[in-house]
Amino acid sequence: MPFVNRTKEVAALRRWWNEPGGQLGLVWGRRRVGKTALLQEFSRDLPTVFHTGTRRPAADELLELSRVSAAVLDTGFRDLQARPFADWQDTFETLAEAGRDSSLLLVLDEFPEILETAPEVASILRAVWDRVRGRTRLRIILCGSAVRSMEAAQEEQSPLYGRIDLRLRLHPFEPHEAALMLEGLEPSDQAQVWGLLGGVPLYLAWWDPSLGLRENLLDLVCQPGGRLLTEGEYLLCTESGKGDLSRRVLYAISRGRTKFHEIAQAVGTSPARVLDDLIQARLVERLVPVTEDPERTRRRIYRLADNFLAFWLGIVDRYRSEIDRGLGRTILPVIEKELDDHMGMRWEDAFRAHLRRLVAAGNIHPEAVAVGPFWKRRDDPVEIDAVVLAGRRREAVLVGEAKWSKRVDARRIVRDLARKLEGLPQVSSEARFCVCARESVAHAGDAMTVTATEIFSP
Repeated sequence: MPFVNRTKEVAALRRWWNEPGGQLGLVWGRRRVGKTALLQEFSRDLPTVFHTGTRRPAADELLELSRVSAAVLDTGFRDLQARPFADWQDTFETLAEAGRDSSLLLVLDEFPEILETAPEVASILRAVWDRVRGRTRLRIILCGSAVRSMEAAQEEQSPLYGRIDLRLRLHPFEPHEAALMLEGLEPSDQAQVWGLLGGVPLYLAWWDPSLGLRENLLDLVCQPGGRLLTEGEYLLCTESGKGDLSRRVLYAISRGRTKFHEIAQAVGTSPARVLDDLIQARLVERLVPVTEDPERTRRRIYRLADNFLAFWLGIVDRYRSEIDRGLGRTILPVIEKELDDHMGMRWEDAFRAHLRRLVAAGNIHPEAVAVGPFWKRRDDPVEIDAVVLAGRRREAVLVGEAKWSKRVDARRIVRDLARKLEGLPQVSSEARFCVCARESVAHAGDAMTVTATEIFSP
């Protein structure tokens, strides 16, 4: 898989590397998001001890780390094959001494896995680091996929609190970033793939641009052992937390239970803590109308934030047992018929992501402060896919609608948007309209238009 994107992250790592003295960094993010690939790309020309934790017994972990270190350190400094690290204090002190005169990088990948068998490591690192960081050029990166554990390492009660110089969380690619992994596809087809897989690099690498949608789904989903067929279960097991409640909450949301009381009714208990964990893991998001205060409004809904999980739970999982029994070819046409319904909400996400990108570049309004959906359901119901707010008064300066259709006529959509403006609390006198379709927008007049070509343009 070629290394693409992550330019900001690589730049942040290089700035951190160039800081004087000892440096401690944290890199974390969900599995499959490309953390190891990023660190390998960053460190390929640096003197690096790269060790991955695997829940080995502590003695075996240290023996493997000694072997990896021996290949990097000067044998005249210490023969680690003859005299491997005795314990973690010896490890950190030895590597700090090795980095006294020249910079050295230590990457402890899957750090939470190391803590599983040696929970004292963080406290030992703190004690050693407080003594040596001013007289070493050792840089240490602690990397992990267990999001909750990695974020807990930054909290006040953590031994490493106040000692971390770099905090870097990796997220799945945005639409325009995912496009770099889907070269050879038309933008409208890139939109389809992103809507099904999201921006997880490994999933995008599995998709074969030389094959069509049907062939890829047949290979990845509609055959026993298909990578995406089995990946959903792996994702649920590794990312949704411990216990059955997280799984039940995710299933409830995928079945259309989007309000708190609906989810509670479906799972039979309060889902508050589980929802917070799933939001922290970015599997679920809490949506409120863009004009509302998230802390005060009661108009909240919950939805699956991960495109692949939404596709897998909403469509694939229903047919999984029969696909495993060999009926994938006859199920495939049924799955294809459900894709347009799935894509509607994901296309709206891509549209809003594009507007945020334009806002960040200063191309919509110099004082834009928020981009998001708007809805109200009492009296005269109103739903708007995207609203851009600007200024201290948070006036609507742009309202937009996204249609998962190849071509649309903007005239009716603009008329509807003009009517819906009345439902917004504050509207600029210069508010503009925006219409989004996959391939083309006809009769747009003064309205701004967006297609997959713009959204998926790197």
